[in-house]
Amino acid sequence: MAETPLQMTQRLYGKLQRRKHAAKRWSDYYEGEHPLLFASPEFASQTGGLFDEFSDNWCATVPDATVERLMPLGFRLEDGTLDQVAGRAWRRSECDVEIGLALLEALIAGRSYVLVWKPDGINTELTFEHASRALVEYVPGRRRVRSAGLKTWRDWDTEFATLFTPSTVYRWQRAAREGGQWTERTAGLSRGEPPHLANPLGAVPLVELPNRSRLSAAPRSELRTIVPLQNAVNTLWAHLMTASDQRALPARVVLGMDRPVREIVDDTGEVVGEEDLPLDRFRSDRLLWLEREGASIGEFSAADLSSYLDVINQAVEHIAAQTRTPATYLTGKLVNVSAETLAASEAGLVAKVGERQRYFGAALREVMRLEALAAGEAGRANSLALGSVVWRDPQFRSDSQYADALVKLKAIGVPDEALWERIPGVTPDEIERWKSMRTDAAGAILGGNMADLFGPKPEPGQVEDAPFTDDAAEAA
Repeated sequence: MAETPLQMTQRLYGKLQRRKHAAKRWSDYYEGEHPLLFASPEFASQTGGLFDEFSDNWCATVPDATVERLMPLGFRLEDGTLDQVAGRAWRRSECDVEIGLALLEALIAGRSYVLVWKPDGINTELTFEHASRALVEYVPGRRRVRSAGLKTWRDWDTEFATLFTPSTVYRWQRAAREGGQWTERTAGLSRGEPPHLANPLGAVPLVELPNRSRLSAAPRSELRTIVPLQNAVNTLWAHLMTASDQRALPARVVLGMDRPVREIVDDTGEVVGEEDLPLDRFRSDRLLWLEREGASIGEFSAADLSSYLDVINQAVEHIAAQTRTPATYLTGKLVNVSAETLAASEAGLVAKVGERQRYFGAALREVMRLEALAAGEAGRANSLALGSVVWRDPQFRSDSQYADALVKLKAIGVPDEALWERIPGVTPDEIERWKSMRTDAAGAILGGNMADLFGPKPEPGQVEDAPFTDDAAEAA
């Protein structure tokens, strides 16, 4: 028996709540909120909560190093031309800014989402959703065909949910504090507006941006392989700082001498006993005396803490190797490194970013296909589905390296437009402006008006001829 829309909403909501805990865990690690693990019970009882707020956070460096090289610049149609309409729709929803946040969350939590919808029924809007507030379900046996999508949010004491299916959009609400049952939405609707709507797109408008998908497993967080090593690094630092507090300085010891004591007297002044003197004053005042014959002084050498640092550095190198993050990002050491050596050290990261571009690019093509469908342009939607995403070059090079490479490509006949696209940070709009400027320059040359190449000329009669004075003649 097929489940009802309400039953589907309840089931997907429960699935979303289970995912929310994992998303929060990865988010906490990214923010540096790490529990102290791998410490013995004796060490934990000795230090208490001393290191609860401490972390040497490498979980932020790894996804940041990846997302800073993931920058979509535009969208190509099936014939290879840039889709200017898609570019305007992308910027209209401020996706050129928000995409960085969405891709970062996908790297951290394993996935994020994009919703394509017309909230006012007129203008199409693209909004990015966190993995703890949205979910997409696929047709069994077909990993790329979406059967439903769910988006949730909370406004004060009311929780809202929207279930998207290819044919209908179901809108629900419930009392959040009481954990009540979902009912048809009434809040926020205009008079006479139905709680459920027909889906004009004919497809689920919620698209998943998955990270590191596999054929037989769910998308993975970029932090999954880092967390165990991160916990080990934190514990090693706790041990190092504890040892530093206790044994970082040499300590002296007095041999063959009684501990200093003082007499205890009663009210009449008679000695009734003795007690040990506290040694804190002697340590702080650096006082020491030896009166007993045969007494001597020994010394405990300061502990060598470099062994802790060696293990920590080894753990950081493992993080670099397992995540394909250049060591320069993690250690900060860059001394007398040639351009070729630096490029070789970043080869793994560049390859990883290129892989992410393929998978994220497929999802972004689907997003823009839905945007074209929402705009009523089915032909453009089909062309976008077979097109591609224009990404910024993931490899960072110096200006001289780029210039040298472009000159050599120009020498073998690569068109200017293709060369301009290889310049980092250059958007399709800038390329179109350059093409227009080149056309104007060519027109000025063919028309014999060379002054147009250097700026506009004043109109005839706009500037009166200045009188030719003696001073002007002398200056000439």
